Amino acid sequence: MTNTKERGRDTCPLVYQCRLPLSTRTVNHLADLLRRRLKAIRSRWRILPPGKITVIVLAVLRHDQRLADMAGGNNVSDSTVRRWRDELIGLLAAQAPRLDHALKKVAKQGGEVVLIDGTLIRTQRRTAKADRQNYSGKHHSHGLHCLALTDENGRLIWISAARPGRTHDNTAARHDHILAHLRAPPVSARWPTSASAAWTTTSSTP
Repeated sequence: MTNTKERGRDTCPLVYQCRLPLSTRTVNHLADLLRRRLKAIRSRWRILPPGKITVIVLAVLRHDQRLADMAGGNNVSDSTVRRWRDELIGLLAAQAPRLDHALKKVAKQGGEVVLIDGTLIRTQRRTAKADRQNYSGKHHSHGLHCLALTDENGRLIWISAARPGRTHDNTAARHDHILAHLRAPPVSARWPTSASAAWTTTSSTP
């Protein structure tokens, strides 16, 4: 058998349109982050403008489009799309607040309750040993585990880094030192025992 990259005579590349359920504000925010990044590193030229790059990356993240497919539809290489994806993910990650800063902000604004819970972001199965690590027995699905902190109204305040799907909420809380942050001033002064005691109680239940 001979491998060849030549297309069949009766085939041709097809391009289709796909709707992204995202607001213009989201696209503009990410595009502005990229523009500031390009200005900071003095990058004079990219093969596509920041707005177009943003839409491509959001399509990859939102619809799990293959990099090669997105690259072929935009006349760039798949390595270029991969580099754009990693760059924009890094820019978004840099915007995330630190846990201690998020808790201090809630306490300063008069908040009295914070809710901590783990969530599974479902993903496709991976190969080899990574497949078992990302399988959640609780959800009976593959994915990545994240620990989220919200206020009493359910608004997201902070979210942890992604961990293998089999990670337990208590394990993630210990790695992120949740109790230490809740007991640290000025948070501990605002919530003397309620937040830390509540988590300790729930974490000790089977």
